Amino acid sequence: MPLARSLSVTSLNGLPQWDDVDLPVEDLLLFEVAWEVTNKVGGIYTVIQTKAKVTLDEWGENYFLIGPYFEHNVKTQVEVCEPPNTAVNKAMDILRGNGCQVHFGRWLIEGNPYVVLFDIGSAAWNLDRWKGEFWDASHIGIPYHDREANDALIFGSLTAWFLKELSDQLEDKPNIVAHFHEWQAGPGLILCRSRKLPVATIFTTHATLLGRYLCAASIDFYNHLEHFDIDKEAGERQIYHRYCMERASVHCSHVFTTVSQITAIEAEHMLKRNPDVVTPNGLNIKKFSAMHEFQNLHATCKARIQEFVRGHFYGHLDFSLEKTLFFFIAGRYEFSNKGADMFLEALSRLNFLLRVHKSDVTVVVFFIMPASTNNFNVETLKGQAVRKQLWDTAHSVKEKFGKKLYDALLRGEIPDMNKILDRDDMTLMKRAIYSTQRQTLPPVTTHNMIDDSNDPILNTIRRIGLFNSRTDRVKVILHPEFLSSTSPLLPMDYEEFVRGCHLGVFPSYYEPWGYTPAECTVMGIPSVTTNLSGFGCFMQEHVADPAAYGIYIVDRRYRSPDESCNQLTQFLYAFCQQSRRQRIVQRNRTERLSDLLDWRYLGRYYTHARHVAVSRAFPEKFEMEPNAPPKTEGFRFPRPSSVPPSPAVSQHNSPHQSDDETEETDVEDERYDEEEEAERDRQNIKSPFDINAVPQVKNKPHGEYRN
Repeated sequence: MPLARSLSVTSLNGLPQWDDVDLPVEDLLLFEVAWEVTNKVGGIYTVIQTKAKVTLDEWGENYFLIGPYFEHNVKTQVEVCEPPNTAVNKAMDILRGNGCQVHFGRWLIEGNPYVVLFDIGSAAWNLDRWKGEFWDASHIGIPYHDREANDALIFGSLTAWFLKELSDQLEDKPNIVAHFHEWQAGPGLILCRSRKLPVATIFTTHATLLGRYLCAASIDFYNHLEHFDIDKEAGERQIYHRYCMERASVHCSHVFTTVSQITAIEAEHMLKRNPDVVTPNGLNIKKFSAMHEFQNLHATCKARIQEFVRGHFYGHLDFSLEKTLFFFIAGRYEFSNKGADMFLEALSRLNFLLRVHKSDVTVVVFFIMPASTNNFNVETLKGQAVRKQLWDTAHSVKEKFGKKLYDALLRGEIPDMNKILDRDDMTLMKRAIYSTQRQTLPPVTTHNMIDDSNDPILNTIRRIGLFNSRTDRVKVILHPEFLSSTSPLLPMDYEEFVRGCHLGVFPSYYEPWGYTPAECTVMGIPSVTTNLSGFGCFMQEHVADPAAYGIYIVDRRYRSPDESCNQLTQFLYAFCQQSRRQRIVQRNRTERLSDLLDWRYLGRYYTHARHVAVSRAFPEKFEMEPNAPPKTEGFRFPRPSSVPPSPAVSQHNSPHQSDDETEETDVEDERYDEEEEAERDRQNIKSPFDINAVPQVKNKPHGEYRN
């Protein structure tokens, strides 16, 4: 049976569709193995959770997820049930009969996929024996003190054991496809291959172990990829055994994939194998029926952020909130890897530009990066209390004023405005005004940091002098805790907060994919990323002019640190110069890019990886037809015809527009038609992107820097 026919692409509602690509799922079982199945640790959880619905639509009852069992997760996320597949049930019973606890159920996410969960603790008594078997299979030794690696070995041994019992039950029909994510799942893949199980294996690395360690140490990573002594670097960081597990998994798999082109280059040097397929990360996109709906959401959420700002800056609220922009950066507290160092330096330069040019725009910047704290800052809580008190006072006076006005109008009189407010009202309002006076500057952090003298963000703020003074046009707020709708300080969840902001800034140095700018895009919020992030590279491939669609890509690979920082500063300053109309137009364009990030489109890359895997694992049963080369085509957004108003193409050399420039912008606004431009985007879809084209690393041109 041929695995794939000739691939052809048609367009349906602006999305490419593959014709005549039939994977015989009735003859296959798909198992996706990851430490983050029902267990949120990082971004892999988001990948698996959001992709489940698309995979389930393709595979139906033949799709299963394998992960570790944690009681607190299962109680809230899993509906326990019996396996509908007899072979799966028998394989689980064999493991249970040998003293290992195995749980089965439906994961309560979109699609409700089946999950098989292994209790690591119940099988820990086998650890020494399994270490010996793993050494015999791979010659990789695992130290007793590395609990994470030991848990990974137990998890992998249980996975391989389960797949062996399952394959014995099935007797090659249906065949098994197993997709392993990250090094924690790698031991299972290695053992499957060493035991010659009839399983087609795929291994996906979402970020190389050593790459993350090296970048965190501020090493010139991308310029020296081919010069690293890999074994020495891994050994010095005491992760050599983990690195060996990752590398062995890569080389044992039938198909090796990674999440972006930039990580593919990294994997070639760190793991010594070129990825067979690049599988970009997607999201579940829920479109609004009308374009104005997500714009209304932005206005509603922005108003809630403005309320917080009113309280936080009480006594110093001498700037107009209508002319205030909200920027933010969010993610793990990796100061250099996430680009917080460059962002702060750019904010210092932006503050200088706005002050020198006497701009009436104020920028409030949020750092949402979890760190160790004691509790909320007292001054921050007081600010919200003062704001609420003022609100209550205003409403009290308004009620009395309204009643007197109403009575006067009923009598047919025009009220005397000097008498309608009595002395008590005036006293109440004066006391309210006096309560807003403060002798200190608004705090730069919302919490009490446990080690604030060594905190890199706070130390940089001290160095550049952004202390939220009255003269600063850039205000900084560090919120060292994940957002929650139950917070007494800023009661918003992350999605609401993102929708209320104007710009997300993520100038990362090491970012294999980058879900934060992707989430901004699907919510119609412009963002800044870099050409060292997987998301940034993906957008450069798929969008002819990313800046016109609100995706600003900072060059951190071929520019010096200072040049990159200046480029970021120019992006931010140009964004501050946009009119409200231009920002609305840009949000419309940004939201249209969400089609690119939909799993309905990106799920095809995973489908292709499975095609290749089964054709390599079972060549006697499945084959790739010669006229169906291992590649998949995408589409490309052209440059919008009505550009500007993108700041990247409409920024001015001087801070003030001339009359001619203003007139030109007005003309552009007049000829902008949202529906016409959106339709043009759908009609002009091209397909130059090759899923299998992993760029070769070339000698770096003169002038490439680490920054």
